[in-house]
Amino acid sequence: MRGVLKATAAAVSALLLGALATTAAAAAPVKNIVLVHGAWADGSGWKGVYDILTHDGFHVSVVANPDTGLADDVAATQRVLDLQTGPVILVGHSYGGTVITQVGVDPKVVGLVYVAAFGPEVGETTGQYLPKGPLPITVSKDGLAFFGHDAFMAAFAPDVPEPLRQFMADSQAPLAVSVFTAPVTQAAWKTKPSWYLVSSKDQIIPPDVQRMYARRMKATTAEVAGSHVAFIAQPAVAAQLIEAAANGVGK
Repeated sequence: MRGVLKATAAAVSALLLGALATTAAAAAPVKNIVLVHGAWADGSGWKGVYDILTHDGFHVSVVANPDTGLADDVAATQRVLDLQTGPVILVGHSYGGTVITQVGVDPKVVGLVYVAAFGPEVGETTGQYLPKGPLPITVSKDGLAFFGHDAFMAAFAPDVPEPLRQFMADSQAPLAVSVFTAPVTQAAWKTKPSWYLVSSKDQIIPPDVQRMYARRMKATTAEVAGSHVAFIAQPAVAAQLIEAAANGVGK
């Protein structure tokens, strides 16, 4: 009987130590950040945010989405997640929010940050809550869309310095039009804590739509007086929210 009691006590001690270790690990800041770009862009847009996060000691990876379809972009993000050691904060801008919503169910992902991003529910699409009417795009024969140069300059990135804005418009990555109608089959924000940065002067995703997404996912929410790409014009604001997520998970 005494042997059984000793064995039971040892088992309980092991369980308690394991629980304490798990709690301590959960409370520690997450060091891995994965950044996912949006439509008509590439990973270089994250440079300002990347510089701040790496300076502050985070391990940052930037996904190079091909923008050729939701499944392709989810696969590209999954490849980067597979390279991470330890828990991850997954960040998406614009259409990148749809991508992280789908792929963020990966067990390595412990928090999601949406930056002026789509946050669809299961069965919803990226284009579901966009204003009705034609987009200022030109579609290629193989179904890839280019954003109109003048609209890009005036509406997409108006608060970015003109030389950089011009380069962004001229170097944009075309986007598969299929992404606007592809429904998500998983919504990671339903089971993972979320943070949302609303761009209050966004002319691409209406700010009230962004607020709806944030409210629905019960996200910790901040707002910045900026355009659709305010994270480029004001990288410190985006970096601050990402770091808040990394420090807040598990607390």
